[in-house]
Amino acid sequence: MALPLVVLGDFAWDVLIRTNTRLLPGGDTYGEVQLMPGGSAANVAVWAQRCGLKTGFIGKIGLDRMGELARDDLNAEQVQSWLLHSDAQLTGSVAVFVDETGERSMVSGRGADHFLLPSELPRQVISEAGCLHLTAWSFFTDPPRAAAREAARIARQAGVPISFDPASFQMIHEAGLNAFLKGTADLGISVLLPNYEEGNVLTGETEPEAIAARLAELYPGALIMLKLDANGALVHQAGESTRIPPAPGQLVDATGAGDAFAGAFLSRYLTGSSAVEAASFATRISAWVIQRLGARPRGDFSRLL
Repeated sequence: MALPLVVLGDFAWDVLIRTNTRLLPGGDTYGEVQLMPGGSAANVAVWAQRCGLKTGFIGKIGLDRMGELARDDLNAEQVQSWLLHSDAQLTGSVAVFVDETGERSMVSGRGADHFLLPSELPRQVISEAGCLHLTAWSFFTDPPRAAAREAARIARQAGVPISFDPASFQMIHEAGLNAFLKGTADLGISVLLPNYEEGNVLTGETEPEAIAARLAELYPGALIMLKLDANGALVHQAGESTRIPPAPGQLVDATGAGDAFAGAFLSRYLTGSSAVEAASFATRISAWVIQRLGARPRGDFSRLL
């Protein structure tokens, strides 16, 4: 059955470490250590599904216990999955360090999610989707870059719109700006979902309106959905920019807030809401997420729907 949204990319387990005080080099402190499901692409799929949009996920996991748990997690979230298996790599994992202010830093291991191959793609699933979502985590190394680009080619050929999240300002730096733009500007992106730091790195601009306008030049025809964290968001469409005010929420953990925003935004935008309406909804969801630990916190957010 064709799905309104199919997300391709990483499923990884987050080892979340949150300190209550500053961690000094060589020092010790108390905090919280938890194992939580994550991966930017999987997070987007889960949040889109939670927000009411039937969503599928394509990714690669290891033939290990964590891979079994990944399948169980997506099943529990009612996300339809196409999970390829690797007998050479373990299921992906990420160390997530959350400091006493709630800001997060991540170290990503290269698990099975980084080894998806073009030959493994479920082509019919992609060609029949209402939208294909990709994240730049599938573009920083090859594999899985070739598989992600092939998925985009299949989508374009079938007339399926593509949404794209640039994923990491630091990784864009390390990959090289020109190389990153060369590998993504020709994808035929319909919706671009950067945060402020990624937009700044991609354009060299500092003001949100200028960032969005320049991104619209770099990715012609794309709706620019610029995430501004505590300052809300900015929608840039057809040459016009609209500021979206932030939703109230005290930062506890910023992990996955951008993924939650993307999933929530797509859940509304792909079902007929305007970009401004969808962005307003997404800011409320991401504000709910940052007040809790982890990229996919449990709890009753039904009042936000």
